Amino acid sequence: MTSAVPIGIVSTGMYIPETFQTSQEISELSGVPQDVVENKFGILRKPVPGADDHSCEMGIRAARLAIARAQLDPADIDLVIYIGEEHKEYPVWTAAMKLQQEVGATRAWAFDVGMRCSTTVMALKVAQSMMIADRSIRTVLLAGGYRNGDLIDYGNRHTSFMFNLGAGGGAILLQRDYGRNRVLASHLITDGSFSEDVIVPAGGTKHPLTLEAIEERKHFFHVPNPQRMKERLEEKSMGYFLEAVRQSLAKSGYTEKDIAYAAMLHMKKSAHDYVLRQLGLSDDQSIYLNEFGHIGQFDQILSLELAASSGKLKDGDVVVLISAGIGYAWGATTIRWGEADAGN
Repeated sequence: MTSAVPIGIVSTGMYIPETFQTSQEISELSGVPQDVVENKFGILRKPVPGADDHSCEMGIRAARLAIARAQLDPADIDLVIYIGEEHKEYPVWTAAMKLQQEVGATRAWAFDVGMRCSTTVMALKVAQSMMIADRSIRTVLLAGGYRNGDLIDYGNRHTSFMFNLGAGGGAILLQRDYGRNRVLASHLITDGSFSEDVIVPAGGTKHPLTLEAIEERKHFFHVPNPQRMKERLEEKSMGYFLEAVRQSLAKSGYTEKDIAYAAMLHMKKSAHDYVLRQLGLSDDQSIYLNEFGHIGQFDQILSLELAASSGKLKDGDVVVLISAGIGYAWGATTIRWGEADAGN
């Protein structure tokens, strides 16, 4: 069961670049028919970074928005956790400290975490655990940016499942003893048998980034054994999605019948629909992000914001954030939306 210590989401923030890539443009770059891009991949358009839309910088913009919405003095933040991607302004760089400085969280300490597109769910679990264990941590900022779309080679059909990668930044402000939007329990699953199934071959210690590597396009995402990965993912992935959700709910004292809204990552439409049906949910209980593509670990924050602005969320609703990331990882966090005692 979830902890008796109440930890709530005070506010969120999203930064979306002004520039978008359309399904037609993706089709022209990749050679994939536009109707396949739209109907199978589920992409009508997706945000792409402008000249100044760097990863940490987009996280800073989202964090400033969340802080403003919370009407919070940033000096009251105790901890900053950077939840953006490794692909950022500089390699071997702790982005959390830059973000902390830029938003004015002068009393906080800061660090980076990463679990690819499951990072937000993982970081919610980490932050919640730290806030329970250390009473000096009362207010936590999770923020970061994502532009892994830079690492896509549209000429590589084996990575077509990643053609949806976009760009943006997201932020969540958490506070202990906050009476709304209570974070209940998370559940994460990792399967290391997939750990080298999706890689950027060049740029690490095994294969340094050289002119030859760039000419061979090894600085983009690659799938070394596409058929093997596809077969094993088909066998395991959907089961892991559902297990993560059900375990998160069970730890929170709920079942899938209690779900009011699912804030789910962007994936192909058939997979999105399958997860909803297996959880007994209707299309109205989620938002398919085909106008945004996949902004990595920030899809759940975006989905929450879209749901709140469109009136899909009400006090007392059980909301589940659902994630997955290459590596592979699957995760879910259950939230009791609105007033803590609503619906009881």
